[in-house]
Amino acid sequence: MALRIEDYAVIGNRETMALVGRDGSIDWLCLPRFDSPACFAALLGTAENGRWRIAPCHPAARVTRRYRPGTLVLETRFESPDGAVTLVDCMQRRDGATDIVRLVRGERGRLAMRMDLAMRFDYGRDIPWVSRLEDGRLRAIAGPDRLLLDTSVPLHGQRMTTVAEFEVVAGETVPFVLTWTPSFHPLPARPSATAVLAEETAEWQAWSARGRTEGEWAEAVSRSLITLRALAHRETGGIVAAATTSLPEQLRGMRNWDYRYCWLRDATLTLLALMGGGYVEEAAAWREWLLRAVAGSPDKLQIMYGLAGERRLDERELTFLSGYQGAQPVRIGNAAAGQLQLDVYGELLDAMHHARRAGIPPNDDAWGLERTLTNRLIDLWDQPDEGIWEVRGPRRHFTYSKVMAWVALDRSVRGIEEFGMKGPLAQWRAVRDRIHADVCRRGFDTARNSFVQSYGATQLDASLLLIPLVGFLPPEDPRIGGTVAAIERELLQDGFVRRYDTSKAQDGLPPGEGAFLACSFWLADNYVMLGRRDEARALFERLLTLRNDVGLLAEEYDPKAGRQVGNFPQAFSHVALVSTAGNLARAEKPAEQRSGHRAADD
Repeated sequence: MALRIEDYAVIGNRETMALVGRDGSIDWLCLPRFDSPACFAALLGTAENGRWRIAPCHPAARVTRRYRPGTLVLETRFESPDGAVTLVDCMQRRDGATDIVRLVRGERGRLAMRMDLAMRFDYGRDIPWVSRLEDGRLRAIAGPDRLLLDTSVPLHGQRMTTVAEFEVVAGETVPFVLTWTPSFHPLPARPSATAVLAEETAEWQAWSARGRTEGEWAEAVSRSLITLRALAHRETGGIVAAATTSLPEQLRGMRNWDYRYCWLRDATLTLLALMGGGYVEEAAAWREWLLRAVAGSPDKLQIMYGLAGERRLDERELTFLSGYQGAQPVRIGNAAAGQLQLDVYGELLDAMHHARRAGIPPNDDAWGLERTLTNRLIDLWDQPDEGIWEVRGPRRHFTYSKVMAWVALDRSVRGIEEFGMKGPLAQWRAVRDRIHADVCRRGFDTARNSFVQSYGATQLDASLLLIPLVGFLPPEDPRIGGTVAAIERELLQDGFVRRYDTSKAQDGLPPGEGAFLACSFWLADNYVMLGRRDEARALFERLLTLRNDVGLLAEEYDPKAGRQVGNFPQAFSHVALVSTAGNLARAEKPAEQRSGHRAADD
């Protein structure tokens, strides 16, 4: 049976990411990029679809894991009566090559170990041709892909799998290095496993030391920021929503999507979290990615792009994979790329506004893009769309989409007022005010004393919790308190917040999913703003307990099963964690020391 989602940790090189199970198996890895076809796809199928497992020959009595402080270097300790070993995992990127480094370090006694390496390409469909090179490395080739395995232990083949059995004694270290390169490139040099480990540890710790993380939740915030950085591509600046595809939002369900792309919304919120942590370089890289990705006609703006700004993300199903614990279909690509989601204009222009406030040097091209998007939104804001949750049902006038259209106009107006940028101030102010009045008139249900999911509807939506966070209305406005109370009544499940009631929604899919973790953090943010700090702290600390043993979160949580669900690790969840920790910390400071929250500037 497949491991639980929370039984995985991740390693990465800021171009791709591997999921490493508590059993020592790498069950998911796409090479060379996050969105490339997987060479280890056991996560969505079986071991026959590719994996790399290093573990004791007999089940360990105790397994513990940790990251080296401030890094993405993973240490998994296996203990048994006969001995103990630590498996150290990390990744690096060289020119034209990706290295996965695994070192087995003897800690106590003597322990018999086994390695099983099933090398596959194209999501486990292609079995490569394997041969031995003169320098002792094992080579596997299929089409454009090549893997090289370098280790000192004897290897043998067994049912299309490379196997090694060896013993490790205290004080001994056994290295393994698996290198990916294009098959048509010259053979790369053999890296030193210990040197790679030292370099990756030092680089990550140097980056972490630059951050502004302190206080009682510093460890959780730091781990989230490291995870967010690991989801940002080092060369393009694009930020993926998660490292996986098709991990289900409901166990054995069909709400299974490919998240290995750059959602404008998720990327901008990730950017805000990194800037809040003191990482301005990532903000500048993201802005350059954005300018490249959206270049062209403004009416062609997409809600998501590929890592380098690719626009065609055609969705298809991989019928040869059984799915995570049977959840089908397995999808690659994402048809939501063609949707209209008006809220992304607000998230984008809010992020650009905060980049200015953070001191990112002015850029004429960036302001030109903002002006173009603002003027385009003026023509679009009163149209129905698919909304933040990417419903695959009919378009509607989603309240949150209109709120974020207001945010877009508001941030553009502030660009002129606060930074002296050039633009039609009077026109933009007038449109901003018109949107505000429209939302308050059509998006609020006076009988329910709450904002609603869409104009004319009665259903609620957790995205409404963002209304005070973006500064659309102050928290003391009675409509905010009424909306929070309604969401508490109707969308809470075992104390966690659902996005909306899927049993009543017209979203084109069967009902059922977990509680959306970001929404639960948003409720805690509202508690902070409403002065309900004890409740905010209690909810936040309960959410922290949902992280796995190495501090990672998926997209959702299933309270009935007591398990994480959805793609992993999820940028949206870690962004919300960072934001709520900051809001709580600021609320507990003296008033004169506080700064504004996410977007509602002072």
